[in-house]
Amino acid sequence: YTRAEVAQHRSPSERVWVTYGTEVFDVTDFVELHPGGADKILLAAGGALEPFWALYAVHSQPHVLELLRDYKVGELSPEEAAPPPADTGDPFAGDPPRHPALRVNSLKPFNAEPPPELLTQSFLTPNELFFTRNHLPVPAVEPGSYRLRVQGPGGRALSLSLAELRQRFPKHEVTATLQCAGNRRSEMSRVRPVKGLAWDIGAISTARWGGARLRDVLLAAGVGDSAGDGEWHVCFEGLDADASGTPYGASIPLRRALSAEAEVLLAYEMNGRELPRDHGFPVRVVVPGVVGARSVKWLRSVAVSPAESPSHWQQKDYKGFCPSVDWDSVDFGAAPAIQELPVQSAITEPRPGAAVPAGELTVKGYAWSGGGREVVRVDVSLDGGRTWRVAELGPRPERGRGWAWALWELRAAAPAGARLDIVCKAVDRSYNVQPDSVAPIWNLRGVLSNAWHRVSVTVTR
Repeated sequence: YTRAEVAQHRSPSERVWVTYGTEVFDVTDFVELHPGGADKILLAAGGALEPFWALYAVHSQPHVLELLRDYKVGELSPEEAAPPPADTGDPFAGDPPRHPALRVNSLKPFNAEPPPELLTQSFLTPNELFFTRNHLPVPAVEPGSYRLRVQGPGGRALSLSLAELRQRFPKHEVTATLQCAGNRRSEMSRVRPVKGLAWDIGAISTARWGGARLRDVLLAAGVGDSAGDGEWHVCFEGLDADASGTPYGASIPLRRALSAEAEVLLAYEMNGRELPRDHGFPVRVVVPGVVGARSVKWLRSVAVSPAESPSHWQQKDYKGFCPSVDWDSVDFGAAPAIQELPVQSAITEPRPGAAVPAGELTVKGYAWSGGGREVVRVDVSLDGGRTWRVAELGPRPERGRGWAWALWELRAAAPAGARLDIVCKAVDRSYNVQPDSVAPIWNLRGVLSNAWHRVSVTVTR
């Protein structure tokens, strides 16, 4: 069979085919028997099993492959092994390969999110499934020749190799959630059209980051603690650039960069491994509690400045406005750049429109708030918000620091034949809570979308 023929079998009604190596399997009769649930195995329908099996160690056990053999229906055609030729004239031709489970919002530049049913399978998001937000082509960086330039205000400039960054500064680790400003933008588009990628609920992920504290590097460049007074900023530029050579850039207040409690990193590790190319190899900024747009990837320079970054993405994007502001009246200079994000939560299971069996229903999701404000409670309603119950928060490795999300779940009775309108809302330790609807927070760029998340399901008889 060709891969195209395999790809035609993606649902139980069309039969569910998958490949492993060069072999083809019809696993339709196993879908409902899959220990991880039918929805998980259907993510691989019509394609290769390897990327999905690699996420979970249980698949490496010999009996799993033996079980698969019972469903073999054929082999891939020999010509399927040849990779397609690269388009050398395409600036995106050098981008890295990506996991097939990612739901793509744009190919060039590449922007994608994990499917909700995998998003909360583990507290730390596997690197392969971490949401990807690229503005430009992914740069190819030779680690041996990489240099990071750090410039203080009148202080001495540093030029650091990757080895020097690792050896000269103590390694610090922090578990932090990153969220795109446009997460859940698709919900705003249902109120009125907005400009931007149609993110669902997956433009958010969590990792254990390792690297040098930005504070330590700035102090080594002659930036004193007193420099944090006033309106000074730290400006970052990446190695990714557009056709004119203009790089991606962003900035954060200097007082945050110099704060030991803020734990801003020049990260070179992600979940115990070197940064993947899509996530900033060899060095990126990680600013816990702050919108992902400030965590610049493929970092080439850090500069202390009396003004914010002049970059388009700092000055003309990632800002929120009144719902009445349109593209004829918008003044980007009138609004501050987004830094800390508001409290957020979403339901990852069950999925919208699902038919769930009668009995006990398990509702799962995530909750997070910016600025290190730890989530203290998640409320869930099964009747559209008329009555509420408190969800159980899962274990969190660093309680009190508040940089990472909380995963939560609620178990409740699901009576046969009912229609359930499931709603969630999170509360952080400052008692900030999500707004109940989208319309009052709508804005022309579709950012800061954090209204109650709603999922409707039917219960089978």
